[in-house]
Amino acid sequence: MEHHQHAEAATVYACPMHPEVTGKKGDKCPTCGMDLEPVKKDDAARSEVTIASTPQVIEAGQPVTLKLSITQNGEKVTLDIAHEMKVHLLLVNEELTWFHHIHPQEQPDGSYVVTETFPGGGKYWLFTDYKPAGGSQNVNKQAIEVKGAPFSNAAAASTRFVSTVDGYTVSLQNGNDFKTNRTQALQFTIEKNGSRLAARDIENYLGASAHIVMIGKADKDLLHIHPVASKSYPIYAETHVDKPGIYRMWVQFQVAGKVRTADFTVDVQEGASAETSHDHHGHNH
Repeated sequence: MEHHQHAEAATVYACPMHPEVTGKKGDKCPTCGMDLEPVKKDDAARSEVTIASTPQVIEAGQPVTLKLSITQNGEKVTLDIAHEMKVHLLLVNEELTWFHHIHPQEQPDGSYVVTETFPGGGKYWLFTDYKPAGGSQNVNKQAIEVKGAPFSNAAAASTRFVSTVDGYTVSLQNGNDFKTNRTQALQFTIEKNGSRLAARDIENYLGASAHIVMIGKADKDLLHIHPVASKSYPIYAETHVDKPGIYRMWVQFQVAGKVRTADFTVDVQEGASAETSHDHHGHNH
């Protein structure tokens, strides 16, 4: 199995904290007010991500080695470290009921290798998140097929705002208030044994207070979000959701050296274009 796909180069001016916000020289980010900064752009510059598997036929329940090669015009692309890693690989099944976040390791030939075991047969989506040296973050999306019995997890509910993992209850406090066309807050509380955790009770994970991924059920659009802590919420972020619909969300947080993953489902409604928010922000791309 070998897949090739391109990722487009960055736009001309972008917010350093919210790279999805782009514009022209002199513009300010509507989320945080920072000046947009120039990002290197070359209309002909395109990086290509090739994913090869060993064995070529991927079987459910069997380990497979994935080799990622990131090139431009046939040459290896040098990557910067972003959020403590050069490559973030996000894996989900078609139904968005299974999620895994892994980090391929760089090899002497410049490729990146990782071993994974897919839990069931069917279609899976692989999102490769990387930052070319001196450039901006890229996210490459590819689909693969896994042989074997279909994945048995039940389909995600229409909404899910509370998730329990290892005795931690993680709640999305504003789950009923997700809309497009505005700065969207994400407000999470964490409780264990009846006590609410504060920001000091969770450890930094990948250079942020936690790690958040949102993926649209309809077209598998991805939002990769790195939150901050606020006085009210140990995990807090802001983002922009462009399209309405059902989204699955995974929040990863670390306590005592162990990473836990809580999952949620939100129904994003179409919002009025004038809506905005004035809270603090997290890093989204």
